[in-house]
Amino acid sequence: MGHDMSDCMWNNGPLILASQSPRRRQLLEEAGYEFEVIAPGPQAECGVCSGEAPEELVRRLARAKAADVARRVARGTVLGCDTVAECLGQVLGKPADEAHARRMLQLLRGRPHRVLSGLCVWRRPTDAVRVNVAVTHLRMADISDAELDAYLATDAWIGKAGAFGYQDGVPWITLLEGSESNVVGLPLELLHTMLAAPGAG
Repeated sequence: MGHDMSDCMWNNGPLILASQSPRRRQLLEEAGYEFEVIAPGPQAECGVCSGEAPEELVRRLARAKAADVARRVARGTVLGCDTVAECLGQVLGKPADEAHARRMLQLLRGRPHRVLSGLCVWRRPTDAVRVNVAVTHLRMADISDAELDAYLATDAWIGKAGAFGYQDGVPWITLLEGSESNVVGLPLELLHTMLAAPGAG
């Protein structure tokens, strides 16, 4: 189902995605949204760089990304989003290299874990801001070293929180509860609720 730009929720100007992620762009396109893309600056993309709880971390980073882009636009609704995985209390962002990705997958295999996304909706020019968090529960099968090596060899882990892409169709990830699009990188159900809320901001 598409989302008509003539609807009253869009009267404040264009929808702007504050992200360089091709997956977030694809999710918005497939959901029928019309939007522009403005990448946040590198200072807003620091990743996992603090000792915060995962909910606090994704809230802060989503807001930072939206704020960075909102400062540069006069009108519109800016969307900032940040996604991490969490297992046994460890926050897993994007792996730095293959060795890092291997350690993440070794931690995750055979265990339940969560994927959390902070989502910030920042309205310009009113600067009304809302930030919420979506949480999805998953479990990774106890894959063998050979299966792990085969996946790492595909380079599909690059740029993905927790070193795996649910959208890649790997058979060893089971979604237990929550949003599927959240695991890919943008919780569409939460986004629609936030945009449609009366006086959303």
